[in-house]
Amino acid sequence: MRQEQPSPRHIAIIMDGNGRWAASRGLPRVLGHQAGADAVRRIVEASCELGIETLTLYAFSWENRNRPPDEVRDLMQLLDVFLSRETSTLMSQQIRLRAIGRLEELPVGVWDHLRYVMAQTAPFKRMTLNLALSYGGRQEIVDAARRLCEKVCAGQLRVDQIDEACFAQQLYAPDLCDPDLLVRTSGEQRLSNFLLWQSSYTELYVTSKLWPDFSKADLMEAISEYQRRDRRFGGHTPASSPRSAPSVVLHVTAADGHPC
Repeated sequence: MRQEQPSPRHIAIIMDGNGRWAASRGLPRVLGHQAGADAVRRIVEASCELGIETLTLYAFSWENRNRPPDEVRDLMQLLDVFLSRETSTLMSQQIRLRAIGRLEELPVGVWDHLRYVMAQTAPFKRMTLNLALSYGGRQEIVDAARRLCEKVCAGQLRVDQIDEACFAQQLYAPDLCDPDLLVRTSGEQRLSNFLLWQSSYTELYVTSKLWPDFSKADLMEAISEYQRRDRRFGGHTPASSPRSAPSVVLHVTAADGHPC
């Protein structure tokens, strides 16, 4: 008899659908992003209550920089407002804030504010909230390769010493475990350049619910689905290591939560 999986330690979420949520209501896109920020608060609180160790949110992709300047400016302002509004909650709930990506590409004021909040919450261990900002999976891999090349050129590393573990240590947050579960809202069935290295053996869960409508109940359903899966990692029996062999499973639900 197959045993139920334990709850995931690390959940990653592609928060998709803010623009469509606004368009379906005849609202400007910025109001969709504001509703998405409310959903972030809701899901962070729910994850903390459910005992999730790490929650990684795809907040601003490397490719998002190519959106209209007004929308990019609105997104950066929303991030700054989020940091101001939620710092007290992060502190009271003992949630550590971290960020991954080419963070130096953020506006200077936002980057300074982000660093301040990260420093203030650094001692906390109840949960880690990890924001992917100016982030791209390919860009992360390129940056890691560059750092390895620099070490080789400086004589600090031999080429024959480079393996998976060595490479992984050059990623943006090498101390975080790989995500067990990756949730994508809005029904799109692609990774969109998110955590490409880390998600090699991650379970995928796709729901057509738009991000602003995503609730604690939806998160719990995603976790329940994860727990029902048999994660063999390419073997005949469940493996304990997340790097044993690949196994990616796609599950799609409709907006009402029923299988498509």
